[in-house]
Amino acid sequence: MTAIEQTEAARPRGTRLPRRARRNQLLGAAQEVFVAQGYHAAAMDDIAERAGVSKPVLYQHFPGKLELYLALLDQHCESLLHAVRTALASTTDNKQRVAATMDAYFAYVEEEGGAFRLVFESDLTNEPAVRERVERVSLQCAEAISDVIAEDTGLSPDESMLLAVGLGGVSQVVARYWLASDSPVPRDTAVQLLTSLAWRGIAGFPLHAAEGH
Repeated sequence: MTAIEQTEAARPRGTRLPRRARRNQLLGAAQEVFVAQGYHAAAMDDIAERAGVSKPVLYQHFPGKLELYLALLDQHCESLLHAVRTALASTTDNKQRVAATMDAYFAYVEEEGGAFRLVFESDLTNEPAVRERVERVSLQCAEAISDVIAEDTGLSPDESMLLAVGLGGVSQVVARYWLASDSPVPRDTAVQLLTSLAWRGIAGFPLHAAEGH
């Protein structure tokens, strides 16, 4: 059950929940409000009302709006990183691995609730704590991709990192465009097209194991 589904299930005011369940419910309500209104326009009153709780209950879990936003951002940054790592580990076939990684970004932006907007389209990137988290998850995703590239091609860490940043960047930008434009191209087809584009480039680097043959 997602945080938003937990919010819907637990919305009636006065319902007593275990602390962890209440926290997840509040995060689900906060996600709805932040995605719909942006950080600056959102108010703790709005989030408490959306969750069906009093403001004191909300403040028992989160001392302020920024702390609530950061907790939500941490949750969804971790979700993206997990998706990318899972995709990379899903196969040893490199073309399929590229496709799985591309699809991980498409699946992430398509996820119900629009959480990707908090990571890729935040209106709070001037806040150091937010910027640090967004930059860190982008770097961690690139590092995960880079490790595979370096292992398979024998390129240097710096060279592999450049390619990884490019692949990750293209994936998230195209996935966001695909969603925002309400493209008639099905997701599977979009991923296949992008994979073909990326594979034509990355396949030009010989496998490390093939060196000397």
